[in-house]
Amino acid sequence: MWKIVTSVIYILMSLFNPCTLRTSEAMAEDEDMFLRAKQRTFIGFTEDEQKEWKGPFFFIQAADPQLGLMKAWRENDCDGGGDEWADEVQLTQQAVEAINQLNPRPKFMVLCGDLVHAMPGTPYREGQERDLQVALRGTDPSIPLVFVSGNHDLGNTPTPETVAQFCRTWGDDYFSFWVGGVLCLVLNSQLFFDASACHDLRDAQEAWLEEQLKRASQGPGVTPKHVLVFQHIPLYLKTPDEEDDYFNLQTATRQRLLERFKRAGVKAVFSGHYHRNAGGLINGLDMVVSSAIGCQLGEDTHGVRVVVVTADQVIHRYHSLDDLSVRGMDEELKKLLQA
Repeated sequence: MWKIVTSVIYILMSLFNPCTLRTSEAMAEDEDMFLRAKQRTFIGFTEDEQKEWKGPFFFIQAADPQLGLMKAWRENDCDGGGDEWADEVQLTQQAVEAINQLNPRPKFMVLCGDLVHAMPGTPYREGQERDLQVALRGTDPSIPLVFVSGNHDLGNTPTPETVAQFCRTWGDDYFSFWVGGVLCLVLNSQLFFDASACHDLRDAQEAWLEEQLKRASQGPGVTPKHVLVFQHIPLYLKTPDEEDDYFNLQTATRQRLLERFKRAGVKAVFSGHYHRNAGGLINGLDMVVSSAIGCQLGEDTHGVRVVVVTADQVIHRYHSLDDLSVRGMDEELKKLLQA
């Protein structure tokens, strides 16, 4: 009788919280790893736990594993292709193995969107997400994984349903977390790009972001050592006044965000989407555009970015997966950790 009552209670709770629809011990373990972003914060990286500066640290920024794009790109069928993704799985596994070998270990790894290529509701979506999670499950438990939503994760025009689907699989689509006295903001850039089908979600993120930026610059509470932003679509690729493009945010949105970020003292914005390295430091704000773990659209190599945070600076270098596997992180970056 007690088992029946317990089962009924569990089902009722699941109806009110879609993110709890994971029914086995193995899935519970996955939840610890893939669903740590909840209630607009991140388990283990709350302000109370991480508000104090304790010295230099580093993290890994990666982007666009995008399982399925490599074959689709080769066959010039990015809309309907992507029925194979073994190459991207192997590259993701290589990244995980290389990062696991780093000593010291990074505080976290953030994946800045386009986790898979298949759009919501398309045939290969479930298989790509499943295989990506299998590959990422090899990450050392001491390295939390932070997930950012991209246009392929939500759809180019996201809906409440596609956003909810992402949240059930990967955690909240926007949230904040603290690491060693540094405030990090994870944003849903698709709500900046095209929120025509989800105005309420856009407005909710805007209000939340405004509150986060005010707290960062004016208090009350602890003043962060730095403020970092993670989103999929870059503000710009080269300069803030460049023309609108598929790979950047529209001019009006870009300028508005730049002004808000500068007022709040944001040090750097990290993104992906471009599948090439780009960006630059302009007026004190570093726009960091990192190339992909997966498909390359330019001359860069499959890789990730190592980011060192010191009391005064945020310094980063893009490492190819091969170099990171063989040589580890750049020696100059290592020295910064010892300062």
